[in-house]
Amino acid sequence: MGRTRTYEWQDPGVTAAAVGRGTGLDLLRDMLAGLLPPPPVTATLGFALEEVDHGHAVFSLTPGEEHYNPIGSVHGGVYATLLDSAAGCAVQSVLPAGTGYTSLDLSVKFLRRMTVDTGPVRAVGRVVSSTRRTALAEATLVDEKERLLAHATSSCLLFPVPPAGA
Repeated sequence: MGRTRTYEWQDPGVTAAAVGRGTGLDLLRDMLAGLLPPPPVTATLGFALEEVDHGHAVFSLTPGEEHYNPIGSVHGGVYATLLDSAAGCAVQSVLPAGTGYTSLDLSVKFLRRMTVDTGPVRAVGRVVSSTRRTALAEATLVDEKERLLAHATSSCLLFPVPPAGA
């Protein structure tokens, strides 16, 4: 018997246009408060920004069958997406107005299998160091019992964002 999943998302251009207008933390807090739409990938995979502070970001997900790979567990790309989001948004949270970022790399270590039986998980990101041009962040993926499922590090390039309409 087939299974279906339907989801909706909002225009990603609305949030993209807000990048750099205020601080990165302001942008993320506006998303968390529902003033800006979250990126479509959160609807696609069913995860959400749960909390954010300076140098810190947390995403949550409850794994479902739609996240499975052919061997009956959550696909590594889902792990990587959660970890990349947590690390990247931790970096976003320390950026001054007029600054954007992009990931340069992501190194993931998979430590435990994740299935629907795992229950809700959280990806917790934090900034390790930041300069004017680069930032290093790390993220952990944990289950409800705080067992470590995966760990990642990410290097990000920081760059000026042109003013809107420029």
